[in-house]
Amino acid sequence: MSYVTPEDFARKMVDSGEMKMKMSTKDTLIRAYMAGAILALAAAFAVTIAVNTGNFLIGALLFPVGFSLLYLMGFDLLTGVFTLCPLALWDRRPGVSQKTLWRNWGLVFVGNFAGAMTTAIFMAIILTMGFTTEPDAVGQRLMNIGHARTVGYAEAGSGGLLTLFVRAVMCNWMVSTGVVAAMMSSTVSGKVMAMWMPIIIFFYLGFEHSIVNMFLFPIGILLGADFTWGDYLVYNEIPTVIGNLVGGLTFVGAMIYATHYKTTRTGEVAETANIQAHPAE
Repeated sequence: MSYVTPEDFARKMVDSGEMKMKMSTKDTLIRAYMAGAILALAAAFAVTIAVNTGNFLIGALLFPVGFSLLYLMGFDLLTGVFTLCPLALWDRRPGVSQKTLWRNWGLVFVGNFAGAMTTAIFMAIILTMGFTTEPDAVGQRLMNIGHARTVGYAEAGSGGLLTLFVRAVMCNWMVSTGVVAAMMSSTVSGKVMAMWMPIIIFFYLGFEHSIVNMFLFPIGILLGADFTWGDYLVYNEIPTVIGNLVGGLTFVGAMIYATHYKTTRTGEVAETANIQAHPAE
């Protein structure tokens, strides 16, 4: 697996966050678009497996193939940049500021949504024979998911919104674990194995992932589900994005930065200062 120590991959985390914030607008949008499209396709794949086999666990076990592919190809999800980019800001990297941070997040959101929406339109065409027939069993399942996770939360009132928010926070606990875990290895097989488990956990437990939802809810609307764009935004996407942000800022990335990167760097600075104060003769 070629294990990489926490001290070493902590540096990779900060370097990655800096690199992402300094990418051009075009590259950021393209990478985000592809990530959104691939993750949406993986969600469609997992739901199709669950419907055809009658076993959601099998779909959850195979869903991470999409996450692994987009990560290995260097594409960016909003949930991932929520975790990595703030580290470069906290480390005061040159050229990194709150403006570049929000610019990156905004561009990645737009790219992810465009990619997921493209997949939603294409899959809606496939599931309805070009909108000439009623949705098949997979389409019906997608419509039911969208309805349950918008109208269902709305009917539960404040308790529903609290549940949605907590599911979104815990989702990015797992996604950020997957993003960081991929840096623990220098081999493709090691990266995939490290990413796979936390992604299975978030998907099987029904946690709320903003980019997955950018596919599930628009396709439900396109197929004729009984909820609106307003329901989707108010009772799912906006609280989910906020929860994903909180989860990304507070879990693995921040903890590893504080316990491995920051302490290691402090020690290096102290050692450098000691050498400068007492140079070898």
